[in-house]
Amino acid sequence: MHALFADSFAALGRLDNITLVMVFHPQYLESFLKTQHYLLQMDGPLPLHYRHYIGIMAAARHQCSYLVNLHVNDFLHVGGDPKWLNGLENAPQKLQNLGELNKLLAHRPWLITKEHIERLLKAEEHSWSLAELVHAVVLLTHYHSLASFTFGCGISPEIHCDGGHTFRPPSVSNYCICDITNGNHSVEENQVNSAGNVSVSDSFFEVEALMEKMRQLQECRDEEEASQEEMASRFEIEKRESMFVFSSDDEEVTPARDISRHFEDTSYGYKDFSRHGMHVPTFRVQDYCWEDHGYSLVNRLYPDVGQLIDEKFHIAYNLTYNTMAMHKDVDTSMLRRAIWNYIHCMFGIRYDDYDYGEINQLLDRSFKVYIKTIVCTPEKVTKRMYDSFWRQFKHSEKVHVNLLLIEARMQAELLYALRAITRYMT
Repeated sequence: MHALFADSFAALGRLDNITLVMVFHPQYLESFLKTQHYLLQMDGPLPLHYRHYIGIMAAARHQCSYLVNLHVNDFLHVGGDPKWLNGLENAPQKLQNLGELNKLLAHRPWLITKEHIERLLKAEEHSWSLAELVHAVVLLTHYHSLASFTFGCGISPEIHCDGGHTFRPPSVSNYCICDITNGNHSVEENQVNSAGNVSVSDSFFEVEALMEKMRQLQECRDEEEASQEEMASRFEIEKRESMFVFSSDDEEVTPARDISRHFEDTSYGYKDFSRHGMHVPTFRVQDYCWEDHGYSLVNRLYPDVGQLIDEKFHIAYNLTYNTMAMHKDVDTSMLRRAIWNYIHCMFGIRYDDYDYGEINQLLDRSFKVYIKTIVCTPEKVTKRMYDSFWRQFKHSEKVHVNLLLIEARMQAELLYALRAITRYMT
């Protein structure tokens, strides 16, 4: 842990609160820092000030002032023109042209087509090269996902930043980030839910019920396997049901002017892909997947980055301590896969070999509300949502959930963008 902190401080000149929360999972943090360092500071197709500006554009789409402010400082530090910070219209046309892709990737990636890619690559003197565009796409998806993590874990600004001096920081639990990373949490938080009346024993039974469902599902798996038609039908049911999962806090959040100036079309946000008469074809992973297609495309156009991202995906997906709340020696792979595949299902992405009936068995409604909010509209997440799922689980386990959410989200965005690039190239 100390080595990671030292490396992070040496690379960034600071130890930010994102690092302090991610260090619950040092193996993941090491991979994350390595990837981010490569994207922002090592040799690559884009100049340094462009990289930070793209980070600002991506974080601003989710109104994540924490990340925007970090990258405003970094942008100026590497010699970026302060005029660009007055609004996207003051940035070069080439960056302005990226606005549409930023918008679609953040909110409705299934709408990205090869025509969007073609417009960027053939914009005469403002055109992007393929290598530059892949670098930009990876940065956009990285910062959309990191905005989800920032809101999902209730991360507030460092003490020396605007908003950092607060009597009670807007972070998870009633403690500051440093308390959470030290494992301190209050007695009351496990005893009271948002309604104020759930005891420890009730949340204990939730854990027991989840464990029992996992055991039963494993037995069913061993006994019989559903047909391909049945599996496809269950995917469509789950995809349809995911559209009706929304939080009671689902009102519009108006972005502040200092954030909204970094992107266009401020009213554009997440909409379920099958709403309003639109039918988006299912994205079958068997036809285009990260391992066989996306990885090699990224590595070819932006060497080594595909390898770094792939490692990060694998660590997040496979990470386990074989614990669930108070239980040890638990195989959590079924639960991790349900979370990952539910997120991809919300994006219209289907795995032919997965039984989507398992999702409804393992993920209760409050958890689904949290997942959908974090992944689709992270700016709307509340502490109440964080507290209301898996009440008996430790903070470190909830941070682990957030790592799964952000990596599954990033992969989903990348799959749609890289498939469009592949179609353009062929």
